Amino acid sequence: MIINRTHSIPIKCSVKLPIQSLESFSSDLHPSVFQITHNTKYAYSTQILSSKHLLRLQPVTDTSQLVLSYECSVSVGKGDVCNFIGAFGNNASFLEINEPYSELSIVSKSIVVVQELPKRLDVLHQPRTLPMIWMPWDRMMMQAYLQPPELPESELFELAEYAMSFVKKKHSDVYDILMNMNETIYKEYKYKQGVTSLSTTPYEVYRSREGVCQDFANLLICLLRLLDIPARYRTGYLFTDTDDKNKAQADATHAWVEVYCPYFGWMGLDPTNGCRAEKDHIRVACGRHFSDATPTSGTIFEAKGEVEESLSTSVQVVRLNS
Repeated sequence: MIINRTHSIPIKCSVKLPIQSLESFSSDLHPSVFQITHNTKYAYSTQILSSKHLLRLQPVTDTSQLVLSYECSVSVGKGDVCNFIGAFGNNASFLEINEPYSELSIVSKSIVVVQELPKRLDVLHQPRTLPMIWMPWDRMMMQAYLQPPELPESELFELAEYAMSFVKKKHSDVYDILMNMNETIYKEYKYKQGVTSLSTTPYEVYRSREGVCQDFANLLICLLRLLDIPARYRTGYLFTDTDDKNKAQADATHAWVEVYCPYFGWMGLDPTNGCRAEKDHIRVACGRHFSDATPTSGTIFEAKGEVEESLSTSVQVVRLNS
């Protein structure tokens, strides 16, 4: 369902969601409550006269995650805002700014409850080994998450052989394959900033054995799709204790993978940290790849001369309950 509300308001104003009931969350599943503050700041070398922006900053509400409150404020004057739910189910806001500015600050604040998920794929009707059984309509709906990236055939063949090595090692057991892939990327690939970009391909990550969270997510997605397992790109936040040195991306947005299994649903895998994406992962947006789920994006339509842009982000995730 598309919700489309277009009106002219001061963008600086905050929109708050009402407090929702916690009754649907069982205390037996040990829910965690988090407060997230996400600050994005753009600075420009010259004055911007007109621009448009797409924001995907509001976390998901579903059976395992509940948004208690959310507000987002933008620092620049007045403009048009359209709030809607996109094709991939993401909460989004489209902003059009027609007022001169040289700095733009976007601050979102959320309070979110997350609870534990089932541990294994022990579900009715579904064999635990490959190939997975698909109803025709399931395959049709999952098609967007089954298409591997368009790479040279030689590269895809090599990646397919790599993917099949996990199948052989784990005797086609779906859950064991997923866990082994996830853990292998964590153990054998080095987390290293500055060595990749948004254009880095899964094959390049596979060959170099280094990258950041989005690279490891892209590689795992590619391997799973080559095995005909639907996989999508997920962005959000990761909570880590201050003394936890084993988890990456504590002070920034995080990216991981979600895998769809019939009669089970979507399951999150975090190859950057070699774990299931569970209570410490706060989900925001998803899609086929990064561009479908990026937190903020924009286009400058008018500016005074050539523009150089700098971007800085900071994220703070605080646990509110013990």
